[in-house]
Amino acid sequence: MALQSTASVPTGNASRYLQQLCKHWSHNLAVEFTPEKGTVTFPRDIRGADWPGDGHLAMTASSDRLDCTIDASRPEQLEQLKGVVSSHLDRFAFKEAPLAFDWRNGPDAA
Repeated sequence: MALQSTASVPTGNASRYLQQLCKHWSHNLAVEFTPEKGTVTFPRDIRGADWPGDGHLAMTASSDRLDCTIDASRPEQLEQLKGVVSSHLDRFAFKEAPLAFDWRNGPDAA
């Protein structure tokens, strides 16, 4: 069963950060994006991991926020991906970092 967490990150640069992050990860991950939407797949065995399933990040940019949704196969994978997404976005948003991530886990997430 997939676990999910979402965050709505206030920023006026959502599209820029979405595109920077997707371009950054497109070198070694499966990524699809437009200026408004992006998806990233983190393989189940990334960096020696052995998760039951792949992790997925979906992002939607609007004029005042970046909405992020992470799907994972285990609570530990979900927490790890939340940290990876937050830290990478903060790097691209260094002028306004740290960004405010209000991660909200779905009912099945730990």
